[in-house]
Amino acid sequence: MPVSPQQRSGRGAALVAAGILASRVMGLVRQLIFARYLGLGAEAAAYSAAIRIPNFLQNLLGEGVLSASFIPVYASLRAKQQDEEADRVAGAIFGLLLLVTGVLVTLGVLFTGFFVALIAPGFKGEQRELTIALTRILFPGTGLLVMSAWCLGILNSHRKFFLAYAAPVVWNGCIIAALVGFGGRVDNAALVRWAAVGMVAGSFAQFAIQVPNVLRLLGRFRPSASTRIPGVREVLRNFLPAVLSRGVVQISAWLDSAYATLISERALAALTNAQTLSLLPISLFGMAVSAAELPELSADAALASADRAAALRTRISTGLQRIAFFVIPSAAAFVFLGEQLAGLFQRGLFTARDSRYVWYLLIAAAVGLLSQTMGRLYASAFWAMKDVRTPLKVAAFRVALGAVLGYLAARHLPGQLGVPVELGAAFLTASTGLVAFLEYSLLRRLLGRSIGDVGLPPQRVLTLWGCAIAAGLAGFAVKSALTARFGPSPLALEEWGGQFSPPPDLPPLLVAAACLSVFGAVYGGLTVLLKVPQAQAIAARLLRRRLK
Repeated sequence: MPVSPQQRSGRGAALVAAGILASRVMGLVRQLIFARYLGLGAEAAAYSAAIRIPNFLQNLLGEGVLSASFIPVYASLRAKQQDEEADRVAGAIFGLLLLVTGVLVTLGVLFTGFFVALIAPGFKGEQRELTIALTRILFPGTGLLVMSAWCLGILNSHRKFFLAYAAPVVWNGCIIAALVGFGGRVDNAALVRWAAVGMVAGSFAQFAIQVPNVLRLLGRFRPSASTRIPGVREVLRNFLPAVLSRGVVQISAWLDSAYATLISERALAALTNAQTLSLLPISLFGMAVSAAELPELSADAALASADRAAALRTRISTGLQRIAFFVIPSAAAFVFLGEQLAGLFQRGLFTARDSRYVWYLLIAAAVGLLSQTMGRLYASAFWAMKDVRTPLKVAAFRVALGAVLGYLAARHLPGQLGVPVELGAAFLTASTGLVAFLEYSLLRRLLGRSIGDVGLPPQRVLTLWGCAIAAGLAGFAVKSALTARFGPSPLALEEWGGQFSPPPDLPPLLVAAACLSVFGAVYGGLTVLLKVPQAQAIAARLLRRRLK
């Protein structure tokens, strides 16, 4: 049977999600081990700050930029059966990317102290020196991760989705090996250095594991740095706006990190843990759907003008509904069960009090979770139409507004409300969500001018939120029943300095598993009963497998 583009994109999204899930699970394991040995201490904060600096380079030149500039050109050449020209473009982009990355990594190593002053202005003395040392170790590994993004662009264009997104499993595995191998044998400062070395080794492994498959897909790999190839010039025309767009987004992440260092080192480490959890649904569903839809959106954008708008609207609408089906319950889980999710880190130096602190940040992250994920799909639609400037302008507005709101939320709002200063990290996360909603709204409006308005049906949104809230209440009730010493309201701020802890016979992992199982069962059951198409499709697939 022929496979329709809709089925193909759905399978592609499933493969991307599967790859991301594998890598995120390993990332969660890495963070659990990291929390066990380092908790939310000074060394953990130094590592969190250090890895953000080279990650800026990775995100600046990595997947997002290549998705916006390289994939549409390369995929278009392949669709026209101009395979030789596509291979020449791929080789030239590889060479140019290698050259630019090499220069930037060298500058990063030479001027690390300057970058640390920007990313962590609150760090002084030994903590600052440790951050500088870690950053210098990490920078070369980041260059390898940028080249891994080139591999991802090739694989995605050939619709080979799984490997590129599962490759970070080996990256996480190398860091885990370093933590387990040296944890408890060296002091914390030495341990984070070994973790940084593991990151560099993992970056090499992540790149190397993709190369054989990429070379098999390319007809002839000819690395160069030529800008005379027409396709390369088209990539470069879109590359700078894409870099600037990613750059302003990374400025937003940098500001969050910098503002957190002004609150406390504990706030920065907690923010890192909260982001590990909050980025999971964004990656699994927002990135998965957007990455799988980009080649299909590019094909739709090449249709005749009479069919183009309708095809794009249909595809975007379907993608938005897929995203919402999974992201809305994720946001509800953060609100109702965030303490149990954060409790997954609870071991060693990471205490129950730390779990509650991270929960506050997860509640705040729920504010913009749906907007962030849907915004990715709208941006992909602009990229497919080879318009990278509109997302850039919107992202610049978001960062400018977020810089002001974030500072006020982190530094001044706690004092105005008379709450502990460390809650500024939660207000900072909430402000990020608010500006993400504004960005999504602007992208939707501007895209609507080109193809007509497309968004989620309000009735579908209300249905999904109703099911998610009911599931959240059911999961919360299970938590209440299992936790014998469950006392005051979880949001009672007077308990901030207390030592709340679950009974010793109820490990956090067990409580989380029980609560999330009930949550998932209730949400799935209600959405099937209410005939939500995504739920019915999943249920039918599971039923067919059982019958087999």
